[in-house]
Amino acid sequence: MTPGRAAVLRPGDRVHFDGGEHQVIALAGTSVRLRAGDGTEQVVLAGYLLASPEFAVIGGAPAPAVQPFGLLDRLPAGVLEAAREWERQVVEVETGLPPNPPSGAVPRAGYDPATTTLRQREEAKAAELAVSVRTVQLRRARYARQGLWGLVDQRAAREWEATGRVDARLVEAVREVIEAETDTSTGTRSRLIRRAAKAVEATHGPGVVPLPGRTTFYRLIDVLAAGRHTFGSAVTRRQTANRPPGVFTPSHAARPGAQVQIDSTPIDVLVLLDNGTPVRADLTIAVDVASRTICAAVLRPVGTKAVDAALLLARMLVPEPMRPGWPVALRMAASRLPHARLVDIDARMQLAAARPVIVPDTIVIDGGKVFLSDTFTRACARLGVSVQRARPRTPTDKPIVETTFEAINSLFCQHVASYTGYNTTLRGTDATGAWTLPELQDLLDEWLLAGWQTRPHDALRDPLAPRRALSPNEMYAALVAAAGYLPLTLAGEDYLELLPVAWRAINAYGIRIGYRTYDSPELGPWRQQHSGVTARRGLWEVHYDPYDATHVFVRTAEGWLTVPWTHLPMVSAPFAEFTWRHARRLAAEAGRDDTNETEVARVLDDLLTRAQAGPVDKVSDRIAARTRVAAAAHSPPSRDDDADADTAAPEDVERDDGRDGRLATVIPFGVFDADAEADRW
Repeated sequence: MTPGRAAVLRPGDRVHFDGGEHQVIALAGTSVRLRAGDGTEQVVLAGYLLASPEFAVIGGAPAPAVQPFGLLDRLPAGVLEAAREWERQVVEVETGLPPNPPSGAVPRAGYDPATTTLRQREEAKAAELAVSVRTVQLRRARYARQGLWGLVDQRAAREWEATGRVDARLVEAVREVIEAETDTSTGTRSRLIRRAAKAVEATHGPGVVPLPGRTTFYRLIDVLAAGRHTFGSAVTRRQTANRPPGVFTPSHAARPGAQVQIDSTPIDVLVLLDNGTPVRADLTIAVDVASRTICAAVLRPVGTKAVDAALLLARMLVPEPMRPGWPVALRMAASRLPHARLVDIDARMQLAAARPVIVPDTIVIDGGKVFLSDTFTRACARLGVSVQRARPRTPTDKPIVETTFEAINSLFCQHVASYTGYNTTLRGTDATGAWTLPELQDLLDEWLLAGWQTRPHDALRDPLAPRRALSPNEMYAALVAAAGYLPLTLAGEDYLELLPVAWRAINAYGIRIGYRTYDSPELGPWRQQHSGVTARRGLWEVHYDPYDATHVFVRTAEGWLTVPWTHLPMVSAPFAEFTWRHARRLAAEAGRDDTNETEVARVLDDLLTRAQAGPVDKVSDRIAARTRVAAAAHSPPSRDDDADADTAAPEDVERDDGRDGRLATVIPFGVFDADAEADRW
């Protein structure tokens, strides 16, 4: 075929199409009429016919291939010029004239197609170039198939292996040693050279595989270790090795709740426990992929429990105004705080009521025992939520929540007192002034409502105005309008169903849990009565919030009863189970009766009053707290440890006995003025 001549399709040609052989009968505009071997005819569009993968003209000339211009530009100048010289010789054999001949040019003697055959011209060219006729014929054939690229000396175009002439057995050994460096401490190149040499000798014997010089060995290691951070940060090396080999595809969701990602990680802020000890806190969040709404965020001391994840699910699915006790908690949060708030209580009430409540279809979790616990999986199964587990050590399976943690650290944590930074090398000399855990939870909740939910997010774009970034609240509104429906959230009773359960008797004095007595007039008809649950020996089903021990909830035949703690007027703020246990321990250390709830209530009120002091200088308290912790490590267990065994939580709820000093947090209610509250009584 003459180079550059286009292949054509004419009437009468036979083509492969639609699993058989057809003959072209006629061409009409963009339509082609075909006749099959059995006589049936059909009319197809020319574009459809030519785009068919099996289309081919039987016996026709193939279409000329486009030259790989990018590969030609990579060639050395001498190699490319040699290819162009062969192109001139081949074209002269084909046409009698070299490429781009001047006007009026005539073929040279022996190359005129009018007087010579193609075979004669090939022989003349072979004699002129001192090569064989076969060589000229091969060059012609390759030029017809590939153009100028077919005439390039492929020895010059071949990309040599980056390892050069080093023995392949040594190369394989170096690759294996570099792979083994992933989980070890970072070393030097000389250590890797020694390990590679030992590995080669152990496999093939001493002196069998030749070893290159030190300089060549260094270059070989640099080539094979490129991009693996073998001699850099060990964390980066492990993260790079853990990167999925496949193509990374971002998570997409077309409606709120289609996918919610949950994870827990320590945040870069120190918080004060009730004993004055500064510790890191765990932040557990649930992020909606479609709108980037943070459905729920809960702070806990390091050591999140399975019940924390179940309560996170309950708070995510139940709007705050619908939760039992919310108006009371709101009044408590409205009282005076010792420090400035992000928003006032009226604005918080409005924001909390308008915050999107998203019902998830699928929840993506990692392999943490918190989320794989029976407490969490049973709660999801009860709500019809599908749980999708990410692959082990693959954070890219839930990238949205991982990135959200980074955003919280940069947008919120760095502005909070006692910010530590994500690395000890970034920490200042003074990281004091820590908030208590309830105070920090209160500030975080307000920032999420007033900051995160209303802040434009770069990943949220309006399709009609892609230059404008939307906030999570705006994206939620747009997606709800596009979906055309709004999933119904759970009611307050559903929130109670997700709380842990304890089975207790309703005595004449009320209900006893953990040396605390709960009583109310509504319990009158049920006192000292059989609950009707024979499997529980007539005990009553009592639900409680481990992070708000001020009330319990009793299921009766007429519905739920909210029963307050009898000594609640003595205590100025909400408290958790772990706070109560700590107050009992303090009472025992002070020589008081830790089984007398009146005595413990006084200690608890004093504890919460001291916690109200806020981020002030607590160096003395911290030293004393650390001293007590150190002394406790060398002394026998106190008697309150045995007492806690009598008030154990239900079997299906993980308990926190407080022996390791890690305390969970109170629910996110404000800490109000204990002094002013005491004056009222």
